[in-house]
Amino acid sequence: MLDDQLPRAGSSPSGAGDGRRRRRRSLKVVACVTAGLVLAGGAGAAYLYQRLNGNIHSVDINDALGDHRPAPLGNGAMDILVLGSDSRSGANHVYGHDSGARSDTAMIVHLAAGHRSASVVSIPRDTLVARPACKKDNGGTVPPAQQVMFNSAYEAGGPACAVKTVEQLTGLRMDHYVEVDFTGFKNLVNALGGVPLTTRQAINDPKSHLDLPAGSHTLDGEQALGLVRTRHGVGDGSDLGRIELQQAFMKALLDRMSGVGLTTSPGKLFSVADTATKAVTTDTGLGSVNKLMGLGQSMQHLDASHVHMVTLPVQYAADRNRVEPIASKAAVVWAALRADKPIPPSATKGSVADEAKAKKVVAARQAPTSTRP
Repeated sequence: MLDDQLPRAGSSPSGAGDGRRRRRRSLKVVACVTAGLVLAGGAGAAYLYQRLNGNIHSVDINDALGDHRPAPLGNGAMDILVLGSDSRSGANHVYGHDSGARSDTAMIVHLAAGHRSASVVSIPRDTLVARPACKKDNGGTVPPAQQVMFNSAYEAGGPACAVKTVEQLTGLRMDHYVEVDFTGFKNLVNALGGVPLTTRQAINDPKSHLDLPAGSHTLDGEQALGLVRTRHGVGDGSDLGRIELQQAFMKALLDRMSGVGLTTSPGKLFSVADTATKAVTTDTGLGSVNKLMGLGQSMQHLDASHVHMVTLPVQYAADRNRVEPIASKAAVVWAALRADKPIPPSATKGSVADEAKAKKVVAARQAPTSTRP
């Protein structure tokens, strides 16, 4: 989900019912654990609410985005830009001392009307795009630029510029944005007691500090961070392969959320909720426990099997360390989301992103459900 600084490179029926209920809960992540804790808090609910609410860091990006934006879909569907920041500030300094930050992971999460299905589109950080003029937090302006890497938008103008760039690229209005950094990601995995995963081959990458033999593991936060950062440990060292690892890990993380026993263990629930609300930065539209609860409640019938993950269809640019959208295929992807329809398989066929095959290296491994506090 987040990046290191590397060179750029190209059972019974009743059991089944329980499984369906767990999967419906799995995609709530922050919203689910926050809502559950507050609702179950009893006499301590006010204290818990205030603590969790105080954890959430939100940013008002509306003024910087201005009025010239794509229109909302208007049918209840929702698009959320999820960013992974490589900031080295604060607790992240142990991962390097580079100045600034980039959005080296970007996923557009499209919740269909009714929020019973979702499509997720990953945008490679090295994708060459047209970046619009953006307002800076200090009141200055970032000039527009052509053929610049996608992740430079966040570096140049912060989350608002990243959102504006995505809206220009897709023609879709981003209803919300959510951001997580190295430390927040690592802490969330640890709060869950690790994430079970099976590696079909050994992964060794000194640059991301990851050394995993083939076999079954329960990854702690540091190992999970290493997995989603690794580029040279699997495949050809490209960002496209890493995106596939990230998508595979996200599915394992969602499975872990469904099986960790949050609803039966108040202590575990609080630990995860406390960590999760500290882990994210959101736009002000999601910047409170009530708002996250509302999102979680709207997703209560979303089944994990109805989440489809793809990567923006791209081809290598003249510099093979960069990629560029395949215009005709990307248009099909954005049109499908705009029409609130599933992304057709033909839209990603022929994309170099589909040739990475790194996702076949890892598989989710369901761990026994824990009910201990």
